[in-house]
Amino acid sequence: MKKYGLIGQSLAHSFSKSYFTSKFAETRIDASYENFDIVSLESLNWLTDQDLSGCNVTMPFKRKVMDLVDVVDSVAEAVGAINTIKRVGQRLIGYNTDVVGFEQSLLETGLLEQIHNKALILGSGGAASAVGYVLKKLGFSYAIVSRTSGDFRYEDINDSVMSSVGLVVNTTPLGMKDSLATFPPLPYDSFGESHLAFDLIYNPEKTVFLEMAEQSGATIVNGYRMLVLQAEASWKIWNS
Repeated sequence: MKKYGLIGQSLAHSFSKSYFTSKFAETRIDASYENFDIVSLESLNWLTDQDLSGCNVTMPFKRKVMDLVDVVDSVAEAVGAINTIKRVGQRLIGYNTDVVGFEQSLLETGLLEQIHNKALILGSGGAASAVGYVLKKLGFSYAIVSRTSGDFRYEDINDSVMSSVGLVVNTTPLGMKDSLATFPPLPYDSFGESHLAFDLIYNPEKTVFLEMAEQSGATIVNGYRMLVLQAEASWKIWNS
């Protein structure tokens, strides 16, 4: 039996285990998928000791894992983050399927030609890098908003900044199931019908970020479709 898994932290509500377990059953592939909730990458020799054929990587290890694989796919190299690893013999190959998931789910909205081609990316981690890579590819300019680094601090975002952008993407964990009441500190009254608010979080279905943006007239999208698309891309990598 082949083994696969998810490497990260706070994985109790993870989508991946149930999704891939069902996928293996449906396709009659003799394989299993487990969560590996770890403190640091050094605390688990995850592919060797666990004899994994591949794995997904989530927060906070998408960038740190870059140094631990033997080969980095060109897209993952450009993004600077890995979320999928395939083991070929004793070699580990790193990929980034967040790019595929975000790009396709964004295009599926059918709204890109209707909004201003400037964006704000909330957060500065590995997921933010994947989002930035896609936006640049699609002809958007963007600014990173972060508490500690980036182009803007949250307190810098005002009506003028909001009126200059058409897309706001939350890549932070604010609003996840374990912290439902949290949200990025933005001037939500500045959202309107000309904005698309995209949250990479999928659980809950509607975060406070999305709820408040929607109340001000914005179109909203959560991260579920992106998650499915990136999982399918991981599946193709493992089974190619």
